[in-house]
Amino acid sequence: MKLVRTEDAVGHVLCHDITQIIPGKTKGPVFKKGHIVTEGDIPVLLSVGKENLYIWENHEGMLHEEDAAKILRDICTGGSDDFLSSDPSEGKISITAAKDGLLKVRTDALCAVNSLGRMMIATVNANLPVKEGECVAGTRIIPLVIEKEAMDEAKRVAGDEPLMTILPFAIETAGIVTTGSEVASGRIKDAFGPILKDKLKEYGVSVTSQKILPDNPGPITEEIMDLARSGVGMILVSGGMSVDPDDRTPKAIKDTGARIVSYGAPVLPGAMFLLAYLDFDGRSVPVVGLPGCVMYAKRTVFDLVLPRILAKEELTAKDLALYGEGGMCRNCDICRFPNCGFGK
Repeated sequence: MKLVRTEDAVGHVLCHDITQIIPGKTKGPVFKKGHIVTEGDIPVLLSVGKENLYIWENHEGMLHEEDAAKILRDICTGGSDDFLSSDPSEGKISITAAKDGLLKVRTDALCAVNSLGRMMIATVNANLPVKEGECVAGTRIIPLVIEKEAMDEAKRVAGDEPLMTILPFAIETAGIVTTGSEVASGRIKDAFGPILKDKLKEYGVSVTSQKILPDNPGPITEEIMDLARSGVGMILVSGGMSVDPDDRTPKAIKDTGARIVSYGAPVLPGAMFLLAYLDFDGRSVPVVGLPGCVMYAKRTVFDLVLPRILAKEELTAKDLALYGEGGMCRNCDICRFPNCGFGK
């Protein structure tokens, strides 16, 4: 590209979009890349502060910002039908989700590309649900042109796999075991069931059974096994998760023979959360012990892990430990989750 005075640019081709900003009204390109400058364009260009312009000159081994942004887009999506992308505008490409699901991002690869300098990929937070049509990432380079070798290096450090994927929600059914002698006896009304059913409904998960049992480990263990035999996709055991001597849910889950991933999570609300997997009839069935906060708090650890469980991502103790940073909910007056910092 070549720098020229705006008054001398008539007849030349713009090599980038020219942006016009009218505060409170609009921001966007007043002239697009490839526009041939006319005499009548000069006053408009000067009015947006363009006393000099870059005009296009071909140089072997250099890439225009739009072509480079497309390379970054392909690094992100790998051509997957999980995503759609916009045409370049002002050097940027927006990437949207083509389906509902759980967004996964290869964080190390994202950091490696962005660490090269002169280029950027920005994504929304991973491990949270995204909706079809939602913008999830954007790409661009910082200069107007960049060496082809620099973009080749970006492809190399990103690796062969797409930087982003969307996992579909694959669990369709759940069973609930509500524990607590005060609920089983009828002294208080069950508050867990309606809340859990509403949360599951957001993901299209149907509750096939809910059993209310006293704080007796034996019957709780047997009910969990009965649900596993029925073929449900996941089992939620609500209540009885504290260290109170009458709260026996963790023992009941352990007695099923399930693999306990973690009893406890660095998240508030939700520290007494339990996650286990029950290997049954060739399946790995998630068994989730839910503390009392799920009844009354707007968002808890359950909201963070639920989409990952539904996408059949088998979580580890490290996955839960990583929630410590961002694991303190701010209890905002108006909850905007997941458009906030909780769990990130």
